[in-house]
Amino acid sequence: MATAKKTVKKAIKKTAPKKAEPKKVAIKKVAAKKTAAKKKSAVKKSTVINMERPTTVNAYLTFNGNCEEAFNHYRSVFGNEFVYFGRFKDVPGAMEGNRVQAADANKIMHVSLPISNETMLMGSDTSETMGHNVTAGNNFSISVGTGSKKEADRLFTGLSKGGKITMAMNSAFWGSYFGMFTDRFGIQWMISFVQNNN
Repeated sequence: MATAKKTVKKAIKKTAPKKAEPKKVAIKKVAAKKTAAKKKSAVKKSTVINMERPTTVNAYLTFNGNCEEAFNHYRSVFGNEFVYFGRFKDVPGAMEGNRVQAADANKIMHVSLPISNETMLMGSDTSETMGHNVTAGNNFSISVGTGSKKEADRLFTGLSKGGKITMAMNSAFWGSYFGMFTDRFGIQWMISFVQNNN
């Protein structure tokens, strides 16, 4: 009889629900899980930050003296602020030895207007005194930003094959590794890698 009672007690113990963990223990376990999740997230974030920047493609517009007017209009429509706005007279040593004509000094050398986190509208003025005549069809370029110098060279070499190189890849005064060309299909390209942001 005693043996039967012991067997019944053991069976009850096995099937009985476990007692709830004390509140403090449960809270500690939840906190430990959150800490582990944060550490995992931090590793993922640092991995993304250290990755090579992705290649971006943007439109680059060329104007014959009315770039400022055009970009003020685009800014009023898109509602963002310029991240860069520079005139030819601002180029280091621009006015020395007539590298820039007085008539061109106030024209826009470069302007950048963000459209979204990924895209940018860029532009500049040019003129016949600079050796360019702007007409519909040659008034835009495709601007490609790369994540490395090696990728910039690869794209420049591949895309310019059979075309006409305007400016070979080289370090520019604004901090980019930069080059320009017209491909064999008549499309104008600009390739750049921003060296001082890497």
